[in-house]
Amino acid sequence: MNKLSSRALLEQLIGFATVSRDSNLELIAFIRDYLADLGVRSELFYNPERTKANLFATIGPQNRGGIVLSGHTDVVPVDGQVWTVEPFRLTENNGRLYGRGTADMKGFIASVLAAVPAFLDQPPTLPVHLAFSYDEEVGCLGVRPMLAELAKRAHKPRLCLIGEPTGMKPVLGHKGKLAMRCQVKGAACHSAYAPYGVNAIEYAARLIGRLGQIGAQLAQAEHHDPRFDPPFTTVQTGLIKGGRALNIVPAECEFDFEVRALPGFDAQAVSDELRSYADTELLPAMRSVQADTDIHLQALSAYPGLATSPNSEAARLLTLLSGSSEFGTVAFGTEGGLFDEAGIPTVVCGPGSMDQGHKPDEFVTVQQLSECDAMLGRLTGYLSEDRVPELTAR
Repeated sequence: MNKLSSRALLEQLIGFATVSRDSNLELIAFIRDYLADLGVRSELFYNPERTKANLFATIGPQNRGGIVLSGHTDVVPVDGQVWTVEPFRLTENNGRLYGRGTADMKGFIASVLAAVPAFLDQPPTLPVHLAFSYDEEVGCLGVRPMLAELAKRAHKPRLCLIGEPTGMKPVLGHKGKLAMRCQVKGAACHSAYAPYGVNAIEYAARLIGRLGQIGAQLAQAEHHDPRFDPPFTTVQTGLIKGGRALNIVPAECEFDFEVRALPGFDAQAVSDELRSYADTELLPAMRSVQADTDIHLQALSAYPGLATSPNSEAARLLTLLSGSSEFGTVAFGTEGGLFDEAGIPTVVCGPGSMDQGHKPDEFVTVQQLSECDAMLGRLTGYLSEDRVPELTAR
């Protein structure tokens, strides 16, 4: 196979409409075949329905832990967005490469794939692992079975670089997330007799109000971490539905809320506090009118935050690769917290900006893609020089 540039590979990757609700298998097959033509074997880890898969591949020694280059293959939908270009075909204009996933985060994957021939030409002293996942955009779901399998192996990866869009700035931290659904079961009756029913919407409103109070408490200065923007754990309600007609006391209402938690804060504590409020303040009043009324809380998704030490081996490698020790944080989540929980210290650095991610006419600049190529080129040279043990020096 002829060597392909990151731009050429990005053009191929953008052509696969890997929206999270759909399969990513055609893209995964493309990557598997591309690597196979270069002599690199891939492992696939499927979802239970075998409609999606993670891909894991190793370049270099098989008898030691190495460096993971990680990215997710799924993208968010384009439904309802007004694009001026075709979202699933790469378009270049004025130094920008447009298409769904160019920034978040197929640009990084394209750079990684373009670097594979160089990794093979200059065999690394530590293995380079490629880890490409599914369903990151819906709660970092897909990477979990792959990490569970890696945990069973004798040689666990040593550290991980996730190429989420950071403008090529080195990032060591992000918040975690807990997404919850609250379902309120009330009791219907004619609105003329409202006191004889249990208004699910009104009780849901009281629960949402309580979440607002919890969020206000968490926003107090004593809970701030200035490394983050905003510098505190946030709580917000994003969806609500309920009721059937104005002249019927609503018997049902549900709403979804999320907690964006600073590293070290247990987001479940917010849900637990809401549960306690429901049990002690609301349910007794509801059940005094109708015994079978209820409030149910259901977890939708969750992932942990990330807070890698600036003195860690992973941070030192990122300094070397990025040329900067001005570490930052990002407001959005990544799979990094899950890698870190699995015992694989993780850093984040990649081309593009989340200012463009998830929006119409998403793009990554040609310059950013070139900078990512250069970063991986530095990694290639570094690993081939047998200098990696220096990273462990304190």
